[in-house]
Amino acid sequence: MTSPTPGLARRDIPPATVARLPVYHRVLGQFDEAGVGTVSSEELAEACGVSSAKLRKDLSHLGSYGTRGVGYDVRFLAYQISRELGLTQPWGVVIVGAGNLGQALVAYRGFASRGFAVVAVVDADRTLVGTPVGVADVVVQSMDRLEQVIATSDARIGVIAVPAEAAQDVADRLVAAGIRSILNFAPVVLAVPQDVEVRKVDLAVELQILAFHEQRREEKATPITARHLARRVVTSMDRFEHVALEEASNA
Repeated sequence: MTSPTPGLARRDIPPATVARLPVYHRVLGQFDEAGVGTVSSEELAEACGVSSAKLRKDLSHLGSYGTRGVGYDVRFLAYQISRELGLTQPWGVVIVGAGNLGQALVAYRGFASRGFAVVAVVDADRTLVGTPVGVADVVVQSMDRLEQVIATSDARIGVIAVPAEAAQDVADRLVAAGIRSILNFAPVVLAVPQDVEVRKVDLAVELQILAFHEQRREEKATPITARHLARRVVTSMDRFEHVALEEASNA
């Protein structure tokens, strides 16, 4: 497997723009599958959930690929974005952890279509070693062989799908073996060198954020009755009296 410099290293593209490029790429792929040849910035922006001004600014970092009055050529723009994201060649991925999450990741068909190949899965559980996982004809290998697996498979990206208490040790071994890009599913903040890029996926945090918005939505939808208002006033007075008593005792 060759190791060319990804397109993003050639341009000074803001991180927020980089985060949106995969969304643009995915939506353009959907347009292409639907037989759409050209798309306006307004149509593409709406499908991606951003403003047309933001979309045009993001794409301006890649170059000038739109035609006034016509829009963007769907396939050509998708190719340019994939080139900038480094998706014009396959990237080897090693998954550490062959539990339910690790097996689900191996079975995910979206990796191959987006330029990623799961080249190996390793696990510390010896009862899992030799077990086939997913649909990619991948067999679980021993954690003891992690460094050798990375060296022989030319894996460039490591995925951590182990419990939190084991994640840092796994990250250390990945980095020592030459991995500089890590996707971390463990609910822990990893300590890595500055030249290592870590992307964290914490499903519990995402659910908590959704719960926050649901609570706010319910609060806005629930009318404030006289009883609720009185309860809030009493609560506020109780807090005021508590603070006043503390101040008096400290005087």
